[in-house]
Amino acid sequence: MTIHVVNIGDSIDSIAAVYGVDPFRLAADNEVPASGALAVGQTLVVRFPKVIHAVRAGDTLSSIAAAYGVTVRSLYQNNWALGGVPDLDVGMDIVISYEEPPIGAASFNGYAYPFIDRLLLDAVTPYLTYLTPFTYGITAEGALFPPEDDALLLSAREHGALPVLHLSTYTENEQFDSERAALILTDQAAQARLIADIEQVLREKGFAGLDVDFEFLPAYLATPYAEFLARLHRLFGAQGYFVWAALAPKTSAAQRGLLYEAHDYAAIGSAVDAVLLMTYEWGYTYGPPGPVSPLPQVREVLDYAITEIPAAKIFLGLSNYGYDWPLPFMEGETKAQSISNQRAIELAIEHEVAIQYDETAQAPFFHYADPGGTVHEVWFDDARSLSARLRLIQEYGFQGAGIWNVMRPFSQLYLAMSSLYNIR
Repeated sequence: MTIHVVNIGDSIDSIAAVYGVDPFRLAADNEVPASGALAVGQTLVVRFPKVIHAVRAGDTLSSIAAAYGVTVRSLYQNNWALGGVPDLDVGMDIVISYEEPPIGAASFNGYAYPFIDRLLLDAVTPYLTYLTPFTYGITAEGALFPPEDDALLLSAREHGALPVLHLSTYTENEQFDSERAALILTDQAAQARLIADIEQVLREKGFAGLDVDFEFLPAYLATPYAEFLARLHRLFGAQGYFVWAALAPKTSAAQRGLLYEAHDYAAIGSAVDAVLLMTYEWGYTYGPPGPVSPLPQVREVLDYAITEIPAAKIFLGLSNYGYDWPLPFMEGETKAQSISNQRAIELAIEHEVAIQYDETAQAPFFHYADPGGTVHEVWFDDARSLSARLRLIQEYGFQGAGIWNVMRPFSQLYLAMSSLYNIR
């Protein structure tokens, strides 16, 4: 994999010629619009096929996979343009393998809301080890209430990803609720009822495990939370299920704040099979403009985490979105719009502005003026910033990464993942 940064005068044809690759595949892989429009400073992922199969009459993905001793899942990963769908046309070129070997193996978990576009869901699921519907919440009475996740579970089964039950204190009003967490963590009868509900759903829906995400817990719940996770692990581990927990991005055990105090890294790390470090949201909706996942701040969290939790138990949190801030920023008034990385590139093209890159944060950004004259500042992710964070998996010896979230289209994330790693 090579990452090309678009220069003035570049076109898909000229870039493809430089690297000796098919311009049609280069455009399709990077979701370049039919017009061929590019933004200066935009990244393109360039991959170099080693073995290509030209589809013949009667070929299917299964027959092609069998002929080359590979899996259908790997064919999807090598051919983004298939979109996770087995439809083939005679004469179509299918990439069997690429020249550059991966740097290692990793597991990837993707979070998705039930309303995800089905075409996008099918396109990304082959790149995931795990697919986690967001979210199973808790009622005021302490019962489990489910999302409409049948379509997500079907895509997971069809594309070889393991489904994971995501348990949170999300309410019917789509907010995390500390009181519902306190009910479960301090009332043993309520806890037992919830666990019984979880056990039934795990079994009936065929989940592989459980991912627990209790956020905004007051400090006094730190020990009860770790004990709850340990109880889940004892009960469900004996039945063959794994138990994970999501952790706020701490840099010390003494870190203050409602988001952090009840997340005891050492205790929780000991209680579960794996943890997700939520290493994102430094740049956020109500904050000042800045990168969502600046690399130095991400490293601070990782460097602390590995002093408390074995690296092999850790999933790096990987953001898959950006923000668009109207300027000037006024605290308490300005609200950034969350956008996809793909939309960020489209904005740069529409407004004919160059994308810049912050080498310290390892993040792209740009400014543009809307039709009303308001200047905007946009921070997002591209192949460079994503690759910089993906390489941390190997550097630290992590199990893999958890993507928050797969709702927004951006092919370069999946191209980078499958180029750098054999996806478990």
